[in-house]
Amino acid sequence: MAAKRNLSEAQLRALHDGVVIPAHPLALNEDRTLDERSQRALSRYYIASGAGGVAVGVHSTQFEIRDPKINLFEKVLRLAAEEVDKAQIDRPFLKVAGICGPTEQALAETETASGLGYDAGLLSMGGLGDWTEAQILERTARIAEQIPVIGFYLQPSVGGKIFSFDFWKEFANIPGIVAIKMAPFNRYQTIDVVRAVCYSDRRDEIALYTGNDDNIVNDLLTVYRFQVNGEPVEKRIVGGLLGHWAVWTRKAVELLEEIKTARSAGKLDPEWLTRNVEVTDTNAAFFDPAHGFAGCIPGIHEVLRRQGLMKGTWCLNPHEELSPGQKEEIDRMYRDYPHLNDDEFVKAGLAEWLA
Repeated sequence: MAAKRNLSEAQLRALHDGVVIPAHPLALNEDRTLDERSQRALSRYYIASGAGGVAVGVHSTQFEIRDPKINLFEKVLRLAAEEVDKAQIDRPFLKVAGICGPTEQALAETETASGLGYDAGLLSMGGLGDWTEAQILERTARIAEQIPVIGFYLQPSVGGKIFSFDFWKEFANIPGIVAIKMAPFNRYQTIDVVRAVCYSDRRDEIALYTGNDDNIVNDLLTVYRFQVNGEPVEKRIVGGLLGHWAVWTRKAVELLEEIKTARSAGKLDPEWLTRNVEVTDTNAAFFDPAHGFAGCIPGIHEVLRRQGLMKGTWCLNPHEELSPGQKEEIDRMYRDYPHLNDDEFVKAGLAEWLA
């Protein structure tokens, strides 16, 4: 394997300041083959929206891309990397590759990502339910020797597992961990991660990112404060790496900038609590918790389809479809929260992104 990649100083500063990192969807034709034109258009949309990176090969990109019969993992990573490199972006930008599976698979995916110029790996711990915490820590350390790692606490309802406070404390101490995405959809487990990082000597080297689609705004507004060896230590969740931010991305960028301004002012308007509910309500329509998240990927596709960025809601798994009533819930989001969509922004740039 080639020498380990490291984030530049500018990338590290941006990561710790907080950026929007959309989880990149997979655009398909009706016959469920890759729609390369739309796939490239999505990358261009995220870049134009002001995002600080893209995460490719993650859940929103569909894990089936790794199936040897489908064999799209390298292809979709390559397409996104080409678009980022062509764009000559005038701000720090992170190409994040989703990495999953047992250690040898994860190492092979890391090698592919590194070879394509990816800056970091979002390391999934899903599908390892019978592994001990020690085995998962060893796997993490091996990947972190090859590429900067963003840890990932995945909610148990979609394949994750619950980890102990001690696990996260050891996890944070692994050299090469640059960030942790918390997506347990659970306050107790989220606090475990933040507190564990605060206890680590590497706490200032690790950026915390929300993946809690049910609490995005509140996660970003909260100061976490813990007593560590008798001294108060504070830590913030600075940005988001989210499937939710794969849609209405321009508005997500504006939202994060608003939150940063509010945080700097040191006084928060109670209206932010209402904003949190609005964003969570839209997420319920897109991600379909009413049906155990069965429609979470088609829900994202439906919004992008309406905007013209995708041709349809097709998934590699033909059984993944919009759930009953989900389309009507997305209709309600457009009706009830028109200030949250970025349709006008997409309309203005669509022809250029599809060219």
